[in-house]
Amino acid sequence: MFGKRSNPGISPTPQAAPAAAAPVMRDLGAAPPKPVPAPEPTQIAQPERRSDGYFQTKSMIFGALIEAIDLAALAKLDPDSAREEIRDIVHEIVAIKNLVLSISEQEDLLDDICNDVLGYGPLEPLLARDDIADIMVNGPDRCFIEVGGKIQLTNVRFRDSGQLMNICQRIVSQVGRRVDEASPICDARLLDGSRVNVIAPPLAIDGAALTIRKFKKDKLTLDQLVRFASISPTGAEILKIIGRVRCNVIISGGTGSGKTTLLNCLTNYIEGDERVITCEDAAELQLQQPHVVRLETRPPNLEGVGQITMRDLVKNCLRMRPERIIVGEVRGPEAFDLLQAMNTGHDGSMGTLHANSPREALSRVESMITMGGYSLPSRTIREMIVSSVDVIVQAARLRDGSRRITHITEVMGMEGDVIITQDLFVYEILGEDAQGKLKGRHRSTGIGRPRFWDRARYFGEEQRLAAALDASEVAEEP
Repeated sequence: MFGKRSNPGISPTPQAAPAAAAPVMRDLGAAPPKPVPAPEPTQIAQPERRSDGYFQTKSMIFGALIEAIDLAALAKLDPDSAREEIRDIVHEIVAIKNLVLSISEQEDLLDDICNDVLGYGPLEPLLARDDIADIMVNGPDRCFIEVGGKIQLTNVRFRDSGQLMNICQRIVSQVGRRVDEASPICDARLLDGSRVNVIAPPLAIDGAALTIRKFKKDKLTLDQLVRFASISPTGAEILKIIGRVRCNVIISGGTGSGKTTLLNCLTNYIEGDERVITCEDAAELQLQQPHVVRLETRPPNLEGVGQITMRDLVKNCLRMRPERIIVGEVRGPEAFDLLQAMNTGHDGSMGTLHANSPREALSRVESMITMGGYSLPSRTIREMIVSSVDVIVQAARLRDGSRRITHITEVMGMEGDVIITQDLFVYEILGEDAQGKLKGRHRSTGIGRPRFWDRARYFGEEQRLAAALDASEVAEEP
């Protein structure tokens, strides 16, 4: 199936050379039988690590494999067929080299080499697991993961800095970007939407630093967040109503608090006949509506030209007849354009930003507009915020690693130069159990008629809103 090169370089002996040059090495009697696949090794925080001898053996076999196969022919095969061909040839190389390996060692070696040739090398087992939220590679010898809100050290190790950089290049090239000494910082994404950041030497002193924010294969819903105790059932009902009645929503929170996940959940309640346009630095949102336009920023090229910023995208959105604008993350002057969109008929627009409380989120929006060079009085900016933003939803990651929606807060208006807000829904921490897990409850603050009550009545949701607010006054955490 593969065309072999004339000098495979597998063995210096003339007897071994004809075997290496065979088109497909399936019928040699000397080849060992194909072993039964062993279970995939667990990659969580194992103290033992593979020896240097293992990596030397793997490097030797990998070099012989590259010499023995035609990579152009390999690229034409589907992934499963290519993996089978590689496995067969590696078995032959092991037999010809007279290497003594156990069945489990052979299987580990085969998996590693297949991942190096066809995938993302040592990262493949971590990317295949759905319980990992983040993968953090600090150079070729140290790799951490986040599971259940806690960071753990793994036994994943790269052959050297060159292998790590090759994998980084493979990732970013899929979205038309590059990372090297001339362009050492890069944001990209995997095919499944996972967000990737790479910072390479010379900026990263100990080798390339690769950070992957993984997305779950199954999109989370508000009902699942209820099962995870991130929100109570009545709180989830309030959020569903907020999404349906086209409130303008800002989702704030710290890094890793679940802002984008919550934004995905809220977009479930957008009607299917609405035209939605999303603007993101790296496309992460997973909207299920049939009428969605996804836009993504672009960094400058090596000459420093061609950059498309988030503000450019948001301004262009206004010419595309949107009904809702969803901004993946507001972090600069685009905040001004988003507020203008919210205040000019694009009800139901949403965005996320980094802030530790709803009050701080409003201050952050004001600061971002000021940083954009607008010479507007503070009162004018705050009046624009009040007339544009209806609800702020605060997400937080607590010290035990759990993620909670801690506030659902309304923007009421202004008294003098101060923006007035009121909490509809809060999360109270009551203590912790014997395992160190925090205990708490979600409850209503007793507001019986929120500011968006008339909007809820316009959409026929006022009775459900009243019932949810009444029930949540005594709602305990699941």
